Amino acid sequence: MASQQEHAHLLESGGVVHHHHHHGNLMKGKEQITRHGRTAHNMSSSSLRKKSDLSLVSKVRITLLRQFLTNLQEVILGTKLSILFPAVPLAIIAYYCNFGKPWVFALSLLGLTPLAERVSFITEQIAYYTGPTVGGLLNATCGNATELIIAVFALYERKIDVVKYSLLGSILSNLLLVLGTSLFCGGLANIGLMKEQKYDRKQADVNCQLLLLALLCHLLPLMFRYAGGLNYAATQIPILQLSRASSIVMLICYIAFVFFQLKTHRELFETQEGDEDNDDVSSEEEAVIGFKSAFIWLAGMTVFIAWLSEFVVGTIESASDSWGLSVSFLSVILLPIVGNAAEHAGAIIFAFKNKLDITLGVALGSASQISMFVVPLTIVVAWIMGINMDLDFNVLETCSLALAILVTAFTLQDGTSHYMKGFVLLLCYVVISAAFFVLKSPLKPSILNLGGEQSNTAVLGA
Repeated sequence: MASQQEHAHLLESGGVVHHHHHHGNLMKGKEQITRHGRTAHNMSSSSLRKKSDLSLVSKVRITLLRQFLTNLQEVILGTKLSILFPAVPLAIIAYYCNFGKPWVFALSLLGLTPLAERVSFITEQIAYYTGPTVGGLLNATCGNATELIIAVFALYERKIDVVKYSLLGSILSNLLLVLGTSLFCGGLANIGLMKEQKYDRKQADVNCQLLLLALLCHLLPLMFRYAGGLNYAATQIPILQLSRASSIVMLICYIAFVFFQLKTHRELFETQEGDEDNDDVSSEEEAVIGFKSAFIWLAGMTVFIAWLSEFVVGTIESASDSWGLSVSFLSVILLPIVGNAAEHAGAIIFAFKNKLDITLGVALGSASQISMFVVPLTIVVAWIMGINMDLDFNVLETCSLALAILVTAFTLQDGTSHYMKGFVLLLCYVVISAAFFVLKSPLKPSILNLGGEQSNTAVLGA
């Protein structure tokens, strides 16, 4: 305990901690990683991190300046995506200098990529001090912070369809694009060593159950509307009440899942960590920034994510008109790919290393988190804001979600994988992307629930 306190004091005072790894320390490293509660999300993003050379910073004599420079180097330059950080100030400058809304939209998307990865890094640093339970709760809430913040700003501007499209796109990209690319690339990369890659299907089974429950909650409002003979005025209130009740059930289920994951059946989600002690970056045994500094950086990153999210929501229609792409395509395809690029790339890298348990933890974990936590939380937030948002995502969107979940569930049912399974998932994503690409129905202010009395009455493409 004294060594941990001394280590924390060194970090807060700007001191440099040197890490020594050797083969005899493998079990100790595993115990520390387990104790700090690292999840698949953390380990996936850690594959894009790089160690910082603090030799120059350690020579600075002023304590506060040394502390600031140390944290700045670890947080800003400690990722391979640091080259994208200039997009953050450029997006702000472009917005306030009126450079053109499409430029603001593009720069904001690029700026969100490293910010989302850094939030994952900082929550992991906090978990080193708080332990696995609090760290796991932080990961559960901050793992998809970007999607949640974008959804809140879109709600504030009454852009209900943008909210639904972006959340749907995040689920589809995780299930089909990320998982498909990972299985395809991993299968090809390891085809000389083995014909099939193996993974623990227990975690996949739990996540698939959560996804199927989420699908049921989306299907019932849609079927309710059609059971009412498309009389929207008559079914609007019941659909809204059903959606809000279902959202509360989904949140209760997600809370139970977090308890299941962190307490009663924690071993199911820790088996994926057994081989990670040899990796240069992901086996870090100690925090590299202080506890207080981590919270300050987390707050700062969240502010910038909120700032850029506001730009994205406010300029998406202008980008749609300028680029000739529908808002549905930008929201379903482009936003999720760019916003979660770091996490997605990490999942693919681990598939190359034949570590599919981590890949599945990222892809299925993110999809479950969005469908069972972010979506119902958005419904509840809209309820509090007096906005009538429901779980009726329309026919094309709900059918795409249903087929994506079913295809994924069938793909993962036997505990083995090869490149053909990933190829089929990728083709499913291509077909769904094509459907939203040809759906030329840009959203207009008149259908964006401006008054709060009508839910999204525009059935796009229907």
